[in-house]
Amino acid sequence: MRRFAATACIDWSGQAVAQPKGLAVAIARESGPPALIEPEGGWTRGGILDWLRSLAKAKADIVIGLDLSPTFPFLDTGAYFPGWSESPADPRALWALVERIAADDPHMSANSFVDHLEASRYFRRHGGREGDRFGGGIGRLREVERHQRATGQANSWSCFNLVGAGQVGKSSLTGMRMLHALDGAIPFWPFDPVPDEGPLLIEIYTSLAARAAGVGKGRSKVRDAEGLRMALTALGSPDCPPLARYDDHATDALITAAWLREAVQMQGLWSPEGMSGRIAQLEGWTFGIR
Repeated sequence: MRRFAATACIDWSGQAVAQPKGLAVAIARESGPPALIEPEGGWTRGGILDWLRSLAKAKADIVIGLDLSPTFPFLDTGAYFPGWSESPADPRALWALVERIAADDPHMSANSFVDHLEASRYFRRHGGREGDRFGGGIGRLREVERHQRATGQANSWSCFNLVGAGQVGKSSLTGMRMLHALDGAIPFWPFDPVPDEGPLLIEIYTSLAARAAGVGKGRSKVRDAEGLRMALTALGSPDCPPLARYDDHATDALITAAWLREAVQMQGLWSPEGMSGRIAQLEGWTFGIR
């Protein structure tokens, strides 16, 4: 099993503004406390894309967790968008479709895709607007999301749901635009195999790291120095120097980067029993889900 010199977490956002408040990046080296990476003026999605490109160019020995879904459900109906003639055949074609429709949206946002005449039929949107192909109930789920809910490892939401504080659809769509722009410069597990060298992207769910750090289900967010210290201690990590802010985006990124430091060394997490080849290639998998 390859050992990585560093792990990182990108807390992503679907907010359609130049500098989304939800963007945060943290990195953990082989030892010592995790640390936030904060460029002057703050992060933009384009800034994170440039940072990832720099890691690819440098062949950095790092695995980067992205807190977003890189695909929509496919296996439940045999298509990402069943009944739509433009429904793509695989994840990269999905990213290309989102980009083509939302190309003129600023800041890598994706409102044009959400409001597209055909695409909108699959989403639940604000104002009580539920597309006729949303699927009802909580919406369609990827196989890993079904597995998360069935085993109690996580309470995943449908990526087709765009309503409520827990929705992940908007961040997933903006993430797809970023992944399309990255154009394969960094392999993304499990769509791609783990490379012998250079960086690697994985999908992560920050709540998994929080659970591993002893943060109870009733309080999944850490917003103070003492809570962060306790979480890092539970993960065997030194505490961070004082932060300028203790919002849940910064602490999510720090805790997850520290958790990944040990988690990526666990062989079983790279070959979960429930992940078939078709699941890996068409829907992906959340790293850390057993």
